[in-house]
Amino acid sequence: MKEFQTKNNSELSKNGECPFMHGSSTKPETSPVKWWPKRLNLDILHQHDQKSNPYSNDFDYREVVKTLDFKGLENDMLELMTTPQDWWPADWGHYGGLMIRMAWHAAGTYRVADGRGGAGTGNLRFAPLNSWPDNGNLDKARRLLWPVKKKYGNKISWADLFILAGNIAYESMGFQTYGFSYGRADIWQPEIDIYWGPEEEIMAPSENRYSNLDDPSTLETPLGATHMGLIYVNPEGVNGKPDPLKTALQVRETFKRMAMNDEETAALTAGGHTVGKAHGNGDASKLGAEPEAAEIKDQGFGWINPTLKSKGTITSGLEGAWTTNPTKWDNGYFEMLFNHEWELKKSPAGAWQWEPINIKEEDKPVDAMNPNKRKNPIMTDADMAMKMDPIYKEICLKFKSDPDYFSKTFAKAWFKLTHRDMGPKVRYIGPDVPSEDLIWQDPIPSGSKNYNEDDVKDKISKSGLSISDRVVIAWDSAKTFRNSDLRGGANGARLSLSPQKEWKANEPGRLSNTLSVLKTISSEFDISLSDTIVLAGNTAIEEASKSSGYEIKIPFNKGRGDATQEMTDVASFSNLEPKADAFRNWSDDNISSSPEEVMVDQAQLLGLSAPEMTVLIGGMRVLGTNHENNKDGVFTENEGVLTNDFFVNLTDMNNSWDIVGKNKYEIKDRNSQKLKWTASSVDLVFGSNSILRSYAELYAQDDNKEKFVNDFVKVWNKLMNADLF
Repeated sequence: MKEFQTKNNSELSKNGECPFMHGSSTKPETSPVKWWPKRLNLDILHQHDQKSNPYSNDFDYREVVKTLDFKGLENDMLELMTTPQDWWPADWGHYGGLMIRMAWHAAGTYRVADGRGGAGTGNLRFAPLNSWPDNGNLDKARRLLWPVKKKYGNKISWADLFILAGNIAYESMGFQTYGFSYGRADIWQPEIDIYWGPEEEIMAPSENRYSNLDDPSTLETPLGATHMGLIYVNPEGVNGKPDPLKTALQVRETFKRMAMNDEETAALTAGGHTVGKAHGNGDASKLGAEPEAAEIKDQGFGWINPTLKSKGTITSGLEGAWTTNPTKWDNGYFEMLFNHEWELKKSPAGAWQWEPINIKEEDKPVDAMNPNKRKNPIMTDADMAMKMDPIYKEICLKFKSDPDYFSKTFAKAWFKLTHRDMGPKVRYIGPDVPSEDLIWQDPIPSGSKNYNEDDVKDKISKSGLSISDRVVIAWDSAKTFRNSDLRGGANGARLSLSPQKEWKANEPGRLSNTLSVLKTISSEFDISLSDTIVLAGNTAIEEASKSSGYEIKIPFNKGRGDATQEMTDVASFSNLEPKADAFRNWSDDNISSSPEEVMVDQAQLLGLSAPEMTVLIGGMRVLGTNHENNKDGVFTENEGVLTNDFFVNLTDMNNSWDIVGKNKYEIKDRNSQKLKWTASSVDLVFGSNSILRSYAELYAQDDNKEKFVNDFVKVWNKLMNADLF
């Protein structure tokens, strides 16, 4: 046999061969995904692990920020707004418009469908957001903030700084904001779990993400923006073709998907364009590459503009301000919009924009760089939608006639936009947290802690509810939690309210029966239903563990409260309805992705790692928690006992596996061909995927029976308490 020969690096170098694998660390083509594209990708379950975090495990930003000199920071940022820097011009000597746009675009990626996006992580620093065309020149806004960040260091995150900059900018222009909360911790790498769209090119035609472009409701879920690379809608019109009535439909759908109603949408559009300007005074083709594609010498800057000194900046391509006084909070937007007739024109950069047909010279805004010149104001197609769409028009005319009402409406809408992904109000930090409870914050009253949990557990155990019934109701209550925007979860017992009590995933009939028993116990002990539901699940798992030979006691936190129907935004909570639940082996027939992919997405939203997902699936199967008591994946003869049987039998080579229908498999004895079990793809993927199989084999080992029980209990407890802040 010929021995395989290798060369060491020194030999390669002598022969003129480079020892390095060129591009191996930067090219996605080297990933196994290229060679095996159908391979289940688990990467999103392990993003943002400690290896990417430069802080030690004991650094807690949410505690550190409480020691910040809030007033000192805000004074420094106020000074920054009107201190122009030579390297980047300030419109009218004020950076407010730029900072507001940065805050807006940091927050505006939030979407209600999956709770992802938003400003809560500082992800605007990373690709793809830092290089989207809609975020052009926001790299300059971040660099303007750097001296402030450098000064206050660990006590202020970039994520908080982005939003605070927008608030301070508005206040420096005479607007009274509604409030502000600190507490957004930074991430340290791009968020790979966020699906931004199917396009392979930035700003590809929007048909790629709509089933029917004339029906904006057909925009692919969970997307919100009309194009890859935009935050909201195309400012020139649908696919760049001006038509305000068509644009109005897209605006309505896009803002709806970002948690805003018509009044909030109109207020945000008007309030955002009351100050600042659009930039398009030049040839966009002369700009340098975006930050991610820029040269090393550009040091993180993108869109380098060789005509900056003479023509100013180029961003959207539209050019001009919306109001007469673009550095002052006033009602000028509505005066300008409704007091003039408008016509389509092209900006210097060639973009479609609306300009007034007749306007007095004194009503024109002063040029941003030359105080001796005045220029026409402009409106985008979305602005014209506020005038031409009958619903938006009525709202805006009300704002026009009542400036105080407009200011108050915008203040609350801006606060919602910039805080929507921060979770419940109990997480807010700082001196400017508003006292009012808002329905979109999912308010929950405090619950009683004055009871003996062992007495309640004893009552539940003797109630006649099965182990499966108890585990299922606790799971269904907790599974709504989304780590993306910190909504949902067991606290509040909203499982007993609309819309959750009607969800198909929750088996409404079975749920109603279990709830009736637990509500009686809750009333008897004068404790919250939400605490009772969690205790029901805990008692069941403790009994199932005891049956397998292990005595455990699951830690329990008292004091959950019960929300009321009036505290529940039904339309908003409808976005949390699952279309599949891998942990109960159920999926809607209409889901477009594979059940395995949906399982990974569900696990990521729950904040689970791949090992946690694995042990939870194995435990839920043997506990008999499947939807409508289906038997797929119940690889055990001892259902209701917390054993590692799922993994033992999954990895047993005495079995053979056959597909017998859509997402339906049979497991038979290899010799006799006798049917032993049925399974779905989310069961068998733990044997077929190499990474998941490594975890399955770990839990199948004879010496890991106790580890399996302990690990299951640990992840169960994590989920039951995920929404307690």
